[in-house]
Amino acid sequence: MKKSFASDNYSGVHPKIMESLIKANNGHESPYGGDTYTALAKEKFNEIFGPVETLFVYNGTASNVFALDILKEIGSAVLCPSTAHIYTDETGALAKITGMQMLTVPSQDGKLDLEEAKKYLQFKDTFHRASPNIISISQATENGTIYTLDEIKEISNFAKEHKMYLHMDGARISNAVVALGCSLEEMTRGCGVDILSFGATKNGIMFGEAVVIFDEKLKNRVGEFEYLRKQNLQVLSKMRFVAAQYITLFEENIWYENAKNGNDMAKYLEEQLLNINIKVTNEVLGNTVFAILPEKIIEQLQDFCYFYVWDPTISEVRFVMSFDIVKKDVDNFITKIKELISL
Repeated sequence: MKKSFASDNYSGVHPKIMESLIKANNGHESPYGGDTYTALAKEKFNEIFGPVETLFVYNGTASNVFALDILKEIGSAVLCPSTAHIYTDETGALAKITGMQMLTVPSQDGKLDLEEAKKYLQFKDTFHRASPNIISISQATENGTIYTLDEIKEISNFAKEHKMYLHMDGARISNAVVALGCSLEEMTRGCGVDILSFGATKNGIMFGEAVVIFDEKLKNRVGEFEYLRKQNLQVLSKMRFVAAQYITLFEENIWYENAKNGNDMAKYLEEQLLNINIKVTNEVLGNTVFAILPEKIIEQLQDFCYFYVWDPTISEVRFVMSFDIVKKDVDNFITKIKELISL
């Protein structure tokens, strides 16, 4: 099967993660998270992030919706950039499951503009409007940008000043951590994040995400959230298979190695595109590259190696490098571009 540059969801499972699933398949274990694997995986999260409460769910949308449901208060709304995945690509799941409204802030680069966000503060003064009690940001963003630690702290301080929680959609947080050269704890707890949707499906595991709770008051209510997770249809009977993957992901540093390879391959792709005079439209920090291609070659190039058209009005496309992309894949892709341009 040929590889794709469309998304890091297209890749398979890291071989060592697959081995962990096979190992977890031996014998019997208690269901619904009462198994030894889940207990050990939670310990690993404590080692990585400091003392946290971790709840495993099935997929990325569930991790975002469940995390935000945990933060929900009467009349709550979620403040987020207009580009946020929870707003653009999760089919209104947040509104359907939680009943919460999303208040979007215009964004050109995927990041939250605090000056623009301030207009919603007036909503906190009247029961006629849903109150922005939660801020949600993506790290890395849907536009490939990455919040610096100072930017996250600034948003966290803004949230605390106005009595809001801060949620981080960390579908590609590993790529962001590698890009900034910091630790997972520094990017989350250290910056004042209250709750994290930790993603690994895009980084080498088969399935299952983690909701990681930092806020002390919320941690004390984890028993309530077990009920909430069940109501959200996210208690897996054989949870050991999710947990086993995270044990290996952390113990063998696979999360870091996979993310680094994705970032390195994105940088390599950028260099090769620039060498053939293809315009790259973003600062490549993580594993995502945006570029302007000649319109005439896009369809045939997609047949060779599929990718998404981001903005058809200017022929802007998006390439995402998975953990298993190698230089040869990029070289073959560049060769195909040259061939199509010359026709």
